[in-house]
Amino acid sequence: MKYVALGLLGASVLMTTSAQAYEPVKLHAAGSLRAALTEVADAFTDQYGVVMESTFGPSGLLREGIESGQRPHIFASANMTHPQTLEEQGIGGPVTLFARNRLCGLAYSDMDITTDTFLDVLLDDNVIVGTSTPNADPSGDYAWELFELAENMRQGSFERLNDKAKQLTGGPDSETAPDGRNQYAWVMTEDRADIFLTYCTNAVLAQQDTSDLKIIQVPESLSVGADYGLTVLAPDNQEAVRFALFVLSDTGQAILGAYGFDTPTRVSTNQ
Repeated sequence: MKYVALGLLGASVLMTTSAQAYEPVKLHAAGSLRAALTEVADAFTDQYGVVMESTFGPSGLLREGIESGQRPHIFASANMTHPQTLEEQGIGGPVTLFARNRLCGLAYSDMDITTDTFLDVLLDDNVIVGTSTPNADPSGDYAWELFELAENMRQGSFERLNDKAKQLTGGPDSETAPDGRNQYAWVMTEDRADIFLTYCTNAVLAQQDTSDLKIIQVPESLSVGADYGLTVLAPDNQEAVRFALFVLSDTGQAILGAYGFDTPTRVSTNQ
């Protein structure tokens, strides 16, 4: 799969170790990738001497910015749809799957909730369910996919969850956490939700910010996976292509894996 992915990028550069002076490579990437891709970018800079300029945010809003004329060299989205939309418009190149994620629940440690009682708690009228914003942020779209799965299990669940869920992050007008705070931990400590549906990787970072939070695994019947898509918007930029290859390399995939992402293109654990 790794070599198929590289072919889809239309790569024509070799992963050499010579460092040359190029303009910074501009990366726009999903907010859930901030920690992992920052480390990947740092490793890339250390190895090749190429400076990275990274912007992180909700994938849908980043896509809209690109459609409005912003031109990063690379776009890494928390879904496949947004980069594929750019490809269809002739803005982006072929889209490659480079990581996977899934939804988890984030709650305070004293909340009475388990995987087995997950849906019961979500449907409780006294429980505030927080999500990200659909369309602007794929995490919100995935939450609504979970609501649809809930409907298959219990009639009326979708309408109930659709009506009660609070879209607290990822939108153009969403409040952001103070500097130094994890966005999802901050939402919880501000008592804006009793349980927040977010990527499992985000939940781990939130728990590192606020130790009194716990992560609840979603039951298999409600499990929603997230495929992350990568596209090079400047295929003639050698260093942009080189960075995309680096993300797909064993080194890049190992870093993503260390942050809890599933790494579909990784073929070796030796690096």
